[in-house]
Formats: sequence, C-alpha cells, structure tokens
Amino acid sequence: MLSTLALATALTLAPGPNGFVVCLDTSARASDDDLREVYEGGRSYADFLTHAEHRVELWRGNGDKAEGIDAALVERARAVRGTWRFLAVAVDSCSDSVSTVPYLARLVSLVEGLDMRIVDSTVGRAIMESHRTLDGRASTPTVLLLNAAYEESGCFIERPPKLQRWILENDGTLSSEDVFEQKMEWYAEDAGQNTLEVFVAMLESAEEGSAICR
Repeated sequence: MLSTLALATALTLAPGPNGFVVCLDTSARASDDDLREVYEGGRSYADFLTHAEHRVELWRGNGDKAEGIDAALVERARAVRGTWRFLAVAVDSCSDSVSTVPYLARLVSLVEGLDMRIVDSTVGRAIMESHRTLDGRASTPTVLLLNAAYEESGCFIERPPKLQRWILENDGTLSSEDVFEQKMEWYAEDAGQNTLEVFVAMLESAEEGSAICR
C-alpha cells in the first residue's frame, strides 16, 4: 500500500463519540412507518447474493474472508442490548458495496438481536438522497441502523471514514484509476476491520441514545 493511503489509518471524522460525526439534522429523514415498509420489502443477504449478477466472485470471496472477522468486535456487538436492524441500500455492481456489506452480513449472522435487509438504489433512492457523502453525492452503500421501533439510530455512508477522508484529500492529485486501484487494495488488506469498527461503534452509541453517522 502506498504511504499516502496508509496514512488514512490515522484519520477520523470529528466531532462526535468514537471519532464519528453525530447525526444532528433529522429534518430530511423518512418517517418510521416509511422505513419499516422499505425494510420489510427488502431482501435478506442470502437472497441478495443468490441474485447477484456483477462482481459475483468478489462478493463470494469477501464473504469467505468475513468468516475471520475480529472476535473482539463480535463480542462488543453481542454486548449491545435490544433489537437492531440494518437497512442497506446496495447494488451488486458497486465496488464499495461488495467491499463492506459481506462483513456486515457476517456480523449480523453472529449476533442475536441483529438483522439486515437490502434494497436497491431505486427503492432506496430517498434514503441515499437524504444521507449524502461529504462531497454531496447520493451513493451506495448507504446503511441505516434502525431500532426496534424502526427509528433511525445511525448511518453509514459509502465507505469507512478513514478511506473516505483519504480519497477526498487526494481528489485531483491522483488519477481515477489510481484511486480505484488503491481503494480496492486498502479494502483487501483491511478485510472489513474498519467497516465493522464503524458499525459496532454505531450500535454502542445507539444503545446509549446517540445516533452517529459514517
């Protein structure tokens, strides 16, 4: 990995607990009833994977790698009380979706009280539009954490913040091909660690009553 991307491991977004941005603006959020309807109409990860047509080998490969996720993160997630649901807007052709969703799916499969459903970018368009990236894009994956009442309790937008910050800071200094190559190398080396750290921190914060994004 080139040194510039390696430096991303020292970067986080602030302010907020655990280095993540606190979700303060709730004006654009969907109603709980709307989120419940979208969630209940979503696919399970197994069903999504069965119907995947793009990046199939990488989806399966990352699923295999996800079997080795950090046991300490799993235990932290198991310590979170209550029922929590992840509503993921993802598409099979998206390089960020295929690099994050399999690891979240594995975490969900190992922790009682967690569930996940996936919808495509057409069904989830309003969610993407109301949870844009730092540079203003609607993107996949966009993942909402919902509590037992289907209230939004956190969000993850596109990429782990360490990677996202690096990409934004190098905008215009590297070619799109170089950015993509280094991004995928980072994902491969990280093997879901930073992604799951974000989701576990999100769960812990939600249990304490604070919604964090990113």
